[in-house]
This record gives sequence, C-alpha cells and structure tokens, in this order.
Amino acid sequence: MAGSILLNFNSDLVPERAEAADDRALVAGLQAGSEAAYETLIERFQRPVYNLALRLLDRPGDAGDIAQEVFLKVFRGVAAFRGQSSLRTWIYRITVNEAHNRRRWIFRHQHNEVGLECEGEDESAVERALPDRGRSPFDSAADQQKMMLIEQALLAINPRFRDAVVLRDIEDLSYEEIAEILQISLGTVKSRILRGREALRRELTGSFQPSPAFRWMPKPAE
Repeated sequence: MAGSILLNFNSDLVPERAEAADDRALVAGLQAGSEAAYETLIERFQRPVYNLALRLLDRPGDAGDIAQEVFLKVFRGVAAFRGQSSLRTWIYRITVNEAHNRRRWIFRHQHNEVGLECEGEDESAVERALPDRGRSPFDSAADQQKMMLIEQALLAINPRFRDAVVLRDIEDLSYEEIAEILQISLGTVKSRILRGREALRRELTGSFQPSPAFRWMPKPAE
C-alpha cells in the first residue's frame, strides 16, 4: 500500500465545500491505494451504510452482508469515480441498489416481500393531488418509543416509498441527492416522499395519541 495521506481541513470553508474537499482528498488516497484512506472510508461510512441497509430491509444479517458488498464495490470501482456526485451520494446509491437486489432475492426465494402498491400509477399526477400535510413522522417523534413505532410502520409500506422516506427523513438528504441515488426525477422523489409519509400516518393511526409536542407541523418547502 502507498503511504498514508494527509487530509487538509480549512476552517474558512463552508461545510459543503469542506466536505467536497475532504471527499476529493479521500478519493485521491483511495485511487492511490492508500491504506489510511481505506481505513478512513470504513470509519466514516461503515455505520451509515449498515444503518441505511437495515432500515430498508430490517434484516441485520442481510444489512451486514450488504455493507460488505457495498465496500467491495467501492474498492473495485473507485478508480473510475470522477466526482460527478458526492462520495456519500455514490456510496448510498450503491447501498440502495444492493438493498434492492437483496429484496428481490428474498421475494424470489422466500416470498415474503411487501407488495408494491399502485404499480404503474402516474406519480407526478399523485404529487399534484396530494398535499404535504405537515412534518414527517420522523420530525415529530418525541421519544424513543415513538421512534420504534415509526420504524416498525416504515417496514409495512411500499418499498419504493420507504427508500425515499428513509433517505429524506432519516438520512436528511436533499431532493436532488435522492433523485441521483434512486435515478428518478425530482417530481417522482417528491411524490414518493409524500405518499410514503401518508402511508406511515395510516400505519401509525391509533398507535399513540398525539401530544402538543407531537403535532404535524408544516415543513418549509425547499
């Protein structure tokens, strides 16, 4: 392996620019075969990748397998990475794709996949018709018990909607990042998030009584 690389941090950079500079240094180290860069990559992304896979599938063993496969693909593919997207977006796209592959495998071999709803519908039409009634369930979770209920409800909704809601409301990605990860249009991203939130609300009906601190409040538009 090549010698360790030095990651330079400039305190005058805004967070987005600092992250981009950090990504460039990390990618350069990975492409040079730096052992320190590989260690930094694992330290930075191992837990987020595992957590994302776990939330998409709720199968710890599969999430661990997916994480391993994601990093293998990153290691093999980093030489061709040209920075068209952020490093995080690229890695999350690989993670979502691996989760999709594992989901299809489960469906074929165990027949326990949650059925897709509204297959073939015009999602842009649904987006126009479906208003955003407030904050996401994740924004409104006031304590750990409520978050656990939400996590359980999340697994009962259409996987396409689940992916979008997890990336937006748990991973806090922008609509543009989600569109790039899922390889869909911005309109479809917004539609899936809205429909996913509505599906979550239906699943959560009666699970707990809203308190003054747990009201759906409008989320500012981007």
